[in-house]
Amino acid sequence: MTSQPLEEGQVSSRSDGTILEACDLTKSYRLGSRDVEALRGVSLKVRRGEFVALMGPSGSGKSTLLQLLGGLDRPTSGEVVLDGQVISRLGDAQATRLRREKTGFVFQFFNLIPLLDVYENVALPFTIAGEDPRRGDAAARIRDVLEILDLVGREHNRPDQLSAGEQQRVALARALVSRPAILLADEPTGNLDYASGGEILDELWRSCDELGQTIVLVTHDARAAAQADRVLVVGDGKIRDEIELGRRTDRRAGPLIARLAQLGL
Repeated sequence: MTSQPLEEGQVSSRSDGTILEACDLTKSYRLGSRDVEALRGVSLKVRRGEFVALMGPSGSGKSTLLQLLGGLDRPTSGEVVLDGQVISRLGDAQATRLRREKTGFVFQFFNLIPLLDVYENVALPFTIAGEDPRRGDAAARIRDVLEILDLVGREHNRPDQLSAGEQQRVALARALVSRPAILLADEPTGNLDYASGGEILDELWRSCDELGQTIVLVTHDARAAAQADRVLVVGDGKIRDEIELGRRTDRRAGPLIARLAQLGL
């Protein structure tokens, strides 16, 4: 699991299919008169087309890790390499561009723009990039993702006219429409009921299995983590264990829960 720090300007090899790599990440925060270590030397690799879950209780460091992996925050030390670029060394403008071009984000709270309808919310990545979302390849991609996520017929609805599950499907469509190199999802079912949460998990799995989308999912829920090919158990700012599940159609949480129990987790 450990990796050597990268030399200046060096990028890690892609010969093993790695699309995302973290090398000895640490993250400290100042809290009053003391420093709190949120991450303590985390290293990991994610292969292209893989579905990886970061699982752990609240306060374990998993959401902090996801923010570093996506370039939303910078590590205190260590490196993050995304699709061949050392994102943790980029300036703010370069990091923003890399995030826009390479990543899609889905969060627990949907972060939709209330005054925009479904089509306009999904089209935001193109609008921000200065492209016309009603024409050409952008329009074709939006049509495709609306169909995949069963949002056809809802294009002109505003978020307040949708159920919570539908709003999260819109957020997922927005994250997928630009065909990002990697999708980062932070507790995407945490604000949904059981049935709606299950639908979102099914859609995430399908996007990986059928479209080849690389996914890193943060969750405390074994049902969500059981969708993944591999589960990294995070605790006290470190990766405590790694559980290989493999790609499978039967994604019940029972086998994962049994394995966690064997590990005393």
